[in-house]
Amino acid sequence: MDIALQSLATPHRQITILDAPGHKDFIPNMISGASQADCALLVVDAATGEFEAGFQRGGQTREHLLLVRSLGVSQVIVAINKLDQVEWSKVRYDEVCSSLKPFLVQSGFHPSKTKFVPVGAMAGVNLTAREGPDALPLKQWYKGPTLVDVLDILDPPSRNVTAPLRFPISNVFRGQVSGTGVAGRVCGGVVQVGERLRILPGDGTAVVKSIESDDKVLPWAADGSNVILYLTAVDPIHLLIGSVLCRPNSLVPLANVFTARVIIFDIDIPITAGAFVELFHHSRDVPAAVTKLICTLDRASGTVAKQNPRVLAKNVSAEVQITLRNTTTTGPSPKSQQIPLEPFAVNKDMGRILIRREGETIGAGEVVLL
Repeated sequence: MDIALQSLATPHRQITILDAPGHKDFIPNMISGASQADCALLVVDAATGEFEAGFQRGGQTREHLLLVRSLGVSQVIVAINKLDQVEWSKVRYDEVCSSLKPFLVQSGFHPSKTKFVPVGAMAGVNLTAREGPDALPLKQWYKGPTLVDVLDILDPPSRNVTAPLRFPISNVFRGQVSGTGVAGRVCGGVVQVGERLRILPGDGTAVVKSIESDDKVLPWAADGSNVILYLTAVDPIHLLIGSVLCRPNSLVPLANVFTARVIIFDIDIPITAGAFVELFHHSRDVPAAVTKLICTLDRASGTVAKQNPRVLAKNVSAEVQITLRNTTTTGPSPKSQQIPLEPFAVNKDMGRILIRREGETIGAGEVVLL
């Protein structure tokens, strides 16, 4: 299932909406979308029993919030939808808000970066305005902004246009006219029409034939832009989801063993050295193993709490060594394929990782050493 892109212009913002699936079977697709996002719009169902089902332990509302925060998203808008099904009850709206607020803080979202908006999407209530008979019950108790009003005051992120070019590929396709295209987000620097790029891993190269965004043809695209690059002089065999385009004189590093600083989520089974996991980095997911537990860290100060711990339990911060493994082997292999990575201190977007095990996200972290 692909990530759907749509453009939205508000009075003061030009917003690209990445619509990611919410079902637990499509978490990898959701990770791919969240890794390209600057902020999150979480839509929750206010219908009786529906919100509770998503918010209980193991529910998708909790996992999605943890995922987007772990991938660097610091701003979140919570649209509380289907309030028309509970007769626009202010009590129900306040109940949902009260349940979410402490969890958002616990997950790392600052209250000043968190907004709540009541909506009735099917009838269009409080999306852009509160007009008409359908909006009358809400107008009796809500005088705040509409959803578009809140989107219009999002803090614009800073862009690092002087960094080396990094373009992780999130999708590959063939256009009917333009030829081979790759979709993704520029994660540093600027890409221009006409330049030749390297494709890593591998030894492939490609020339940027054209750049498109929102059906507009662009001469260049900078850090933070979600665009489609149409390529020429390229062998499509080199174009894989998760590969990274970069300039020949500033290649992205490749690694199959690295050290990461991770936060372990609310897990039942502790992590031990040698544990098999699935590593997610942008749109790439590869089999890996936690080959060494280096130390646990004090979550407040970041200082070492204990060297060489035996296990990592829930809510622990730690430094670990992660090794990629081949799917055809029974353990970590030095011959496993290398993937493009950079330390978080060098490039934040290229240095974030997620760790999953048996369909559950068990941790997130930052690459500290290759």
